[in-house]
Amino acid sequence: MAKAINAGLREAMLADPKVLLMGEDIGKLGGVFRVTEGLQAEFGEQRVLDTPLAESGIVGAAIGLAMRGYRPVIEIQFDGFIFPAFDQITTQLARQTLRHAGSLSMPIVIRVPYGGHIGSIEHHQESPEAYFAHTPGLRVVSPSNPHDAYWMIREAIASNDPVLYFEPKSRYWPKGPVDLEHAGLSLHASRVVRAGTDVTVVGHGAMVATLLQAAEIAAGEGTSLEVVDLRSLSPIDYGPLLDSVHRTGRLVVAQEAPGNASVGSEIAATVAEKAFYSLEAPVLRVSGFDAPFPPAALETEFLPSPDRVLEAVDRALAY
Repeated sequence: MAKAINAGLREAMLADPKVLLMGEDIGKLGGVFRVTEGLQAEFGEQRVLDTPLAESGIVGAAIGLAMRGYRPVIEIQFDGFIFPAFDQITTQLARQTLRHAGSLSMPIVIRVPYGGHIGSIEHHQESPEAYFAHTPGLRVVSPSNPHDAYWMIREAIASNDPVLYFEPKSRYWPKGPVDLEHAGLSLHASRVVRAGTDVTVVGHGAMVATLLQAAEIAAGEGTSLEVVDLRSLSPIDYGPLLDSVHRTGRLVVAQEAPGNASVGSEIAATVAEKAFYSLEAPVLRVSGFDAPFPPAALETEFLPSPDRVLEAVDRALAY
C-alpha cells in the first residue's frame, strides 16, 4: 500500500503542476513510513515541502494555497497528531465552500496514517475517523488494499472537495496487485470482497483483513461469512451492504475505533432502520474499547481480533 500511494501521488503530480505535497519529514526522509520517498528528489522542494511541526499551520497554509488554485496534499505524520489541526479542519476547511456559496473549492487531501498493530504508543495507533465523518463538508475514505490505495488517492486529489484519506498503517507492507489501467470502483463505493450466505460482516481499512481472516476460520467450521469493505466513511454507500443483509439476515460491524458514537454506531442504526424486516438478529458491533489506546503490550487485547469477530458471529447465529 505504501508504494501504491507513492505511485498515485507521483501520477497526480505529473498530471497537474498545481498538486503539491506538505508535511513533517516527507521530503528528504520520505516520511516516517517512506510513503513519499523519492518524490522530493523528482519534483523539487517547491512541490514537496518539509514543514515545521505545526499541524494547524500546515492545514491553514493549505487552505490559503487552495484559495489560490493549488491542490495541496498534506500528510499528518501519525493519527493522534491531527488534533492540533482539528479547528482548522472542522471550522475552516469543511465550511469554506458553503461560506462562499459554492464559488470557492477546497481541493485539499489530508493523508492520515491511522490504526494499530504496529506496536507503538499513545497518539500513534488511534482511529479518529468518526470525528471527521461527523463533520459536514468533509469526504472521508479509507482503503484496505494496494489497488484501492492507488486509485483512491488519485480520485481524492482530483476531487474539488476536502478529503480525509485515512491510511491503515498495518496495511502499508502486505503486498497485493494494482491494476494501473482500471480503478474498478468510484471513490465512495463500498463492495463485497468475499461472498457468503450466513452472516454479513462489514469493516474498513485494516479491519477488512481481520474480517477476511475470520471468514476463512468460519468456513472451516461450516459458517459462510459475507465480507463487505466499506471503503468510504462519508458518504457511506449502503447499497451493497443492505443488499447483503437482505440475503443473510444478520450483520456484524467491526472497527478498531472505540464503539461509542462511532462509524460502527451509524452503520448499525442505519441498517436496523432500513433493513429491519430482513434482520433475523440484532446488529452486533465489535470495536476497540471505550478507553484511551493502551501501551503497545496490550494492543492485541484492545483491537478486534478474528476471535472477537467470530464470537459476535456466534451470538448472531444463536438468535
